[in-house]
Parts: sequence; structure tokens; C-alpha cells
Amino acid sequence: MTTPLALTPGRRPDGAATLTAVGEIDMSNADTLADALDAAPGLVVVDLTGVDYLDSAGLSVFFARAERIELLATPLLAPVLTISGLADVATVHETEPPPAS
Repeated sequence: MTTPLALTPGRRPDGAATLTAVGEIDMSNADTLADALDAAPGLVVVDLTGVDYLDSAGLSVFFARAERIELLATPLLAPVLTISGLADVATVHETEPPPAS
């Protein structure tokens, strides 16, 4: 069974591609994440502030595309990106999670 993950592509005012992820990123949906990142040309700003869980399959997707992504992560997720080494090869911005709805 696939873990729930919503991916919403978009563009910033400066034209950079964005991808907003909400849910959990794991081996059941890592291919969907990879496809969404590969569909966007150039730099992609990935908003992970709505992500509750990220496993090694998701990290692998980001590592493979580290040169063309910027990640927005919550204080809870940012240490995972640092400890894994992803923050050494990709730009990571720590930000607050979106307000609960």
C-alpha cells in the first residue's frame, strides 16, 4: 500500500520551480517523488514543511538530485537532512511548519 503523499508543483515569482510535499515520503512513494522532481526543469525548491516522515528511500531521491534542489525543512526534519549528509551537498533552509488547519 502506498503511503499518502501529496505533491503540488508550482513556480515562485522569480520563475524557479517549486514542489510542495505533504504527508510521508518512504519507499512506497519515492518513485512518484523522483518523477515529480524530474518533470521540473532546472532548480527546484522543495517545500518539506508538510512532511511528517522521511526515510532512506526519500533521502536517496534527494541525494541523486542534490545539485538542482533547495529544500525547505522544519526544525524537526532539518537534523535528519544534516545527519544524513544531504545538507552538505544540497541547500537546506530551516523554516517553521505551516499552521495546523
